[in-house]
Amino acid sequence: MAFRQLLRLLIASAGVASLEFAPVPPPNLQAMAQQPTDTPVQPKPTLKPQERPADVPYVPTPQSVVDEMLKIANVGQDDVVYDLGSGDGRIVITAARTYGARGVGIDINPSLVQAATENAREAGVSNLVEFRQQDLFKTDLSQATVVTLYLLPQINLQLRPKLLQELKPGTRIVSHAFSMGDWHPEKVVKVNGRTIYYWTVPKQVPQNLLRPGPNELLDGY
Repeated sequence: MAFRQLLRLLIASAGVASLEFAPVPPPNLQAMAQQPTDTPVQPKPTLKPQERPADVPYVPTPQSVVDEMLKIANVGQDDVVYDLGSGDGRIVITAARTYGARGVGIDINPSLVQAATENAREAGVSNLVEFRQQDLFKTDLSQATVVTLYLLPQINLQLRPKLLQELKPGTRIVSHAFSMGDWHPEKVVKVNGRTIYYWTVPKQVPQNLLRPGPNELLDGY
């Protein structure tokens, strides 16, 4: 009788041991690798050889002027800021970082587009901004709610009809240093000796603004 009880105890102990030391299956590494991560991966811009010389030389806007341009335009988190001739990206990067706005930088120079994209990554706003290697005269501007410029007088004049035809009424335009001829600005602000001009696109566009007048072209205003 004692022998049978001992045998039962040995069998029960063996069963418990087999449960306690059962091998753990290895993790499914392939399944883990397929799980989404918390940080989205932003695609790199598709760059190509520069199609033509830039309309203006690259001269960065001082940060104090950038800040005032965005302040004058009353940029907010619901805005889409297009910077034409975006250079190192500082205007749309500042708009995203300071106001939570989305931004699109347009530049014809692939090296500047690449540098701006890297600057946005370092600033932590790659999810809000993008940079496109495009000719600013061929870019679709219809989605912009704010447009910023630091170009040249004649380029502003050539661009004026496109801005007035493609942008929605109420879209805000801010230019560093140069105005737009007969289209008189609503505000003119000075910052550290530099001039900022501000307009909004009207519901009814005067016909004389849809092409530069001869005096504007001659004088460069």
